[in-house]
Amino acid sequence: MVTIDNISDCKRIVIKVGSSLVTDNSNNIDKKFLDSISNDIQNLHNQNKEVILVSSGAIALGNTIKNKEKLSLSESQAASSIGQIKLINGWEKALKSKGIEIAQILITAEDTENRRRYLNARATFEELLKNKYIPIINENDTVATSEIRYGDNDRLAARVAGMLSADCLILLSNISGLYTKDPKNENGKLITEIKEINKDIISMAGKESYQGSGGMVTKIEAAKISMSSGCNMVIASGKNDNPILSIKRGQNCSWFYPNQISKNSLKIWLSGQLKPSGKVYTDEGASSALLGGKSLLAAGVVKVVGNFDKGDTLVIYDNYDNEIARGLSNYNSLDLEKIIGKKSEEIENILGYADKLEIIHRNNLSYSGKKEV
Repeated sequence: MVTIDNISDCKRIVIKVGSSLVTDNSNNIDKKFLDSISNDIQNLHNQNKEVILVSSGAIALGNTIKNKEKLSLSESQAASSIGQIKLINGWEKALKSKGIEIAQILITAEDTENRRRYLNARATFEELLKNKYIPIINENDTVATSEIRYGDNDRLAARVAGMLSADCLILLSNISGLYTKDPKNENGKLITEIKEINKDIISMAGKESYQGSGGMVTKIEAAKISMSSGCNMVIASGKNDNPILSIKRGQNCSWFYPNQISKNSLKIWLSGQLKPSGKVYTDEGASSALLGGKSLLAAGVVKVVGNFDKGDTLVIYDNYDNEIARGLSNYNSLDLEKIIGKKSEEIENILGYADKLEIIHRNNLSYSGKKEV
């Protein structure tokens, strides 16, 4: 067992709990769990730590219309609107008994992907935390149009953790962490420390059979977002009494360590973007220059994928298909296609204008494989 006491050193902590923990076998609020974790939150609160809670469970609690597992979009949205009241009332009762006031925040992917709305949401969170309220967050399923879920709330929690420059994200699950194989049937081993999301880690996460709803895939996606924004992340079992205290005491779990630190607000937002608008592939020279802190120039671009406008977020790949950075494009996709491989001084003759010599300026880049200060 590896004892990692990161939580004690954390000032701001995001805790995400899944539906299987919040609800009992009858799809009612699991009062025992809420009371147990509320004790943990009270303990953190008394240590002047800031806690943000991301809670699933609304759809499960509201699934009384037809009482079936597979719901259509409209049925899920209706169930969410019914269940969200039960969910927030359950949390309010549990935390108020510990002397803690709560605030409800329902957000959508647009609230984190749109820069202006992202900043507005962050300002709201900061005001609540300043006044000692615990924000309780869920996706606004009722108004979701393309997908009912953001990412099983794992990616939502990671995005919020990045938005608020949290020190640690805790994903409480029905399993102790990331295993090499199914621990029930294949004698899998728990991986206690992860410092890089490589192909082996992704392959392990792809085996969803033992992970429950949402699986480990979305948790690894959350880890990517957290690590790139400089936030520690831990996957741990929520089935233990006082699950947060259990982590502090060295309970078996999986820790993910950030590979980048001290990013500014823009770069945190860039690194966590869920749906970048396009892709740019670079040659070896450009890849090395980017990782050395340089801007991306047209001469180093070998391929452009997607339709995007000036100012949209692009993912940058090296010639081995590895993501190395994300950034804001100075050109739209049509114009960028015309200047692939060209020298900067040729751009104006080709396009008739040259607002910027760089395709993406280094100040608008967030690196995927490098520490930033």
